[in-house]
Amino acid sequence: MTVGGHDILSDYRAARSLIGLVPQELAMTPFESVLATMNFSRGLFGKRADPAFIQKTLTSLALWERKDSKLVTLSGGMKRRVLIAKALSHEPQVLFLDEPTAGVDVELRQGMWQVVRELRDSGVTIILTTHYIEEAELMADRVGVINKGELVVVEEKNELMRKMGSKRLVLQLNKPLSAVPPQLSKHVSLSADGSELVYTYDTKAEESGITRLLDDLDAAGIHFKDLQTSQSSLEEIFVDLVHGGGK
Repeated sequence: MTVGGHDILSDYRAARSLIGLVPQELAMTPFESVLATMNFSRGLFGKRADPAFIQKTLTSLALWERKDSKLVTLSGGMKRRVLIAKALSHEPQVLFLDEPTAGVDVELRQGMWQVVRELRDSGVTIILTTHYIEEAELMADRVGVINKGELVVVEEKNELMRKMGSKRLVLQLNKPLSAVPPQLSKHVSLSADGSELVYTYDTKAEESGITRLLDDLDAAGIHFKDLQTSQSSLEEIFVDLVHGGGK
């Protein structure tokens, strides 16, 4: 295995110099300042001092105003951002993020993801582990699902959602139904209050079956006033892979 053309065993120093790691644990020297911590991390990789780069990185993570603060005085969310700054200090080409937004409030989380997007767009390869599936859906180009220590699928995100996703057509009825007519029961389900019919169809199928469904509704004398469609989220696909065994 190589990183940037460097073998991780025979040329491990060069390979490691291209990797940044943001661990899940908040393990830092408590009485060092934010600035000293980042400069020290950069020096460990033999990088020359670069105050402009350090300032830019800390500013992007909303840490510049706290650059002289000791780590022990920071909140958990700020400490996690310091971990990201440390990982970026030597300008890595590959960045591992182990649940980087755990314990971070919504506003700071959005700022952190903006930094990650900019890194991704600049060519940095980012490997993210997260329990927030919506983050993976928002950020990832390629998704892997681990179940009980086993990597059960690795796929381009859009292709995974196409292969394993489904779409739902929700019809809002003019008049509530007490039950689904027998000729439609194989196709649709009825909402609890009887006001909506839900039709689920496979995104991989050549035909959706919607035209046939609408014909059947018309033949049954069922009319609707509105309709909307939605597609499976990555979280729903994840749950199906882990608990339902996939499709």
